[in-house]
Amino acid sequence: MSPLVLLLIGITIVVGGILTLRLHAFLALVLGAFAVALLTPQPALETYAAARVKKTEWSAEVAKKFPDKAATARVAEEFGRTCATFGLLIAMASILGEAMLHAGGAEAIATALLRALGAARAHWAFSSPHFSSPSRLFETTFYLLSPLTKAVARETKKNYLLLVMCTVAGGTITHSLVPPSAGPLFVAQELGVPLPQMMGMGCLIGFGAALFGSAFAMWSNRRHTLEVPAEDAAAVESALHRTLPPLALSLIPVTLPVFLIALSAWVNSPKPAPGLFAAVIRTLGEKEMALTLGACCALLLLAWKRDRAATNKAVGHALTGGATVLLIICAGGAFGGVLRQTGISDVLGSMLAGMQTFALPALFLITTLVRTAQGSATVAMITSAPIAKAFIDNGSAHVNPVYFAIAIGCGSKPFPWMNDGGFWIISRLSGLREDQTLRTISPMMSLQGVAGLVITMIVSWLWPMP
Repeated sequence: MSPLVLLLIGITIVVGGILTLRLHAFLALVLGAFAVALLTPQPALETYAAARVKKTEWSAEVAKKFPDKAATARVAEEFGRTCATFGLLIAMASILGEAMLHAGGAEAIATALLRALGAARAHWAFSSPHFSSPSRLFETTFYLLSPLTKAVARETKKNYLLLVMCTVAGGTITHSLVPPSAGPLFVAQELGVPLPQMMGMGCLIGFGAALFGSAFAMWSNRRHTLEVPAEDAAAVESALHRTLPPLALSLIPVTLPVFLIALSAWVNSPKPAPGLFAAVIRTLGEKEMALTLGACCALLLLAWKRDRAATNKAVGHALTGGATVLLIICAGGAFGGVLRQTGISDVLGSMLAGMQTFALPALFLITTLVRTAQGSATVAMITSAPIAKAFIDNGSAHVNPVYFAIAIGCGSKPFPWMNDGGFWIISRLSGLREDQTLRTISPMMSLQGVAGLVITMIVSWLWPMP
């Protein structure tokens, strides 16, 4: 059976299972992986094994046994490989994000910007903190910042819609472009993109895309009005007067991992430096260790602001949510792994040979179609990553893989509607009706995705970094 047919079958099972049968994304991805693994012909497995030997990744003995492995064993191996790669990263990123949010770190950054910029430019204060403090889940950040936007709108008596839209503009684009959010973290690892590079490029292009989103928000704010919903006024007003941690302490948990990872990369470039100091930096700069240290700093911040019980509760809640994300990530890794065993890399590479210019838009479009169909930006990115990986493995990529990762992230923005959980969270918390959300939030996020793709193509043309 052709690898393209197997790819189509796999994607149909994943998207169709979520859309038609209302399956959980984890189960749909696992079923898609099993189907592809069962239908992959043995000659394709032999070719795949031979390629691994040629790249010195496997021994001849391992390659000889591989084609006879059961389909379920191959899926389980890819599932375990992904879990080994992402387990600690997702757990620590979840703890870091949860502790930061409950300690008031994101609010501290937004409040500091609000004071610096003033009421006239308050909307920038709500779009910017996401780039310095990307959360594991955009919905959680929006939930915690929502009372602050309402409090500011009541105090200034204007621009509530603008504040809501700018909060969404900054939050959603970082959710898809900047690790440690699950989607960009998975895509970066799958495509072999170093985390500092993904973070830096994600922030750069994400900030440009967020500017387009904010411009659309200002345009919408002049044409639509939105009143702050009537609710518990005391809870809303207290958001402006709540005691928050100092800005410098709020930034440490999210900047420390980036600094350590970047310092480790510098110590290892162009070759590993000798000495005890370099060895210590290499250890601390390992992404798992760096995120662990960041998570510990966030927990210390939370313990300082709250108490030990709140800290333990935050860890438990973070691990519960992180486990769900990790299972989806591992199922996506299994799906991508068995797709690569079909020989899809060579087929896609030969099809797209000489068409490298269209690779980024093609990945964007594939991700957009999956995202619009089933609603989850993370699942859309996980589904598209194996296709990008196949193109890169074939040697047909003419630009650095980071641009493929960014194009996939941008493709996960259009078009949010009623099948997206984030759509309902934004609508309910902000007081927007469904039709208002479709006229404001949905086109803004779609514009951000398209703008991000255009910026990515321009930057990749000016600075291909092959």
